[in-house]
Amino acid sequence: MNTGLKITAFAAALAAAFGTAYGVGRGVGPVVAARERPAAVHGDHRDQAAPAAPGASTVPGGLQVSAGGHTLALRPAALTAGRPGLLRFTITDARGRAVTAYEREHGKELHLVLASRDLTVYRHLHPVRGADGTWSTPVELPAAGDYRAFADFTPAGGQALTLGADLAVAGAYRPAALPAPSRVAEVDGYRVELAGTPEPGRAGALTVRISRNGRPVTDLEPYLGAYGHLVALRAGDLAHLHVHPHEGPAGPEVSFTATAPSAGAYRLFLDFRHEGKVRTAAFTVHAH
Repeated sequence: MNTGLKITAFAAALAAAFGTAYGVGRGVGPVVAARERPAAVHGDHRDQAAPAAPGASTVPGGLQVSAGGHTLALRPAALTAGRPGLLRFTITDARGRAVTAYEREHGKELHLVLASRDLTVYRHLHPVRGADGTWSTPVELPAAGDYRAFADFTPAGGQALTLGADLAVAGAYRPAALPAPSRVAEVDGYRVELAGTPEPGRAGALTVRISRNGRPVTDLEPYLGAYGHLVALRAGDLAHLHVHPHEGPAGPEVSFTATAPSAGAYRLFLDFRHEGKVRTAAFTVHAH
């Protein structure tokens, strides 16, 4: 190939690469990150963003596969949309050893969240740990594409961490647009209304009100030690913000305190249990 042809081919490849990157960016949406702050502190009612400990990372939770001397190591998994599969992983320490001792948070040693990159699919799972430190959970995801796995845990004697790693689900992939902003979610005959907006760098109140058939639900059942469980993911990079509710009655309102790590669009997922079943309501909000 002569020099002119080589330059032409390189330019075409470069243009194609930039075009692909541009398409991906439009698909997942922009991240408006002014100043990154620590993600919320995990644990009972410690929902507000706290100052980082000396030497601690100020990157929001879920953006790093390794932090605090620990790594989320996903095992290879052949996952196909619409088919049952098995997801396996370990949490390793700074010496590469599988962690086998954890603090229990909200009744579990580890919480696992799976979310599609377009934030239209969400799963909150509780895998089982083997004696060798390997975690496993059955999973069936309805749509193909790129997903992010978030492991939320506290190693024994250590600090709470949220680590994230990517995985792919085979099948025909059609990315969806981020659902439009909405303050009302309908799920299984329940109406869930959201009041409040996360604020960048400031602790703010979020309150959900749950009703069914026009009547307030006042007999919510505890789920993971609380009447509601809320996870927020930032559109674009899926920065993870995990908050817990204030103490209060069993509905119809459940209140939280949360701090957004930056301005931008967020997808909020609320898990609540009533009449023995856990349901998930989802909202899109903008922090500004």
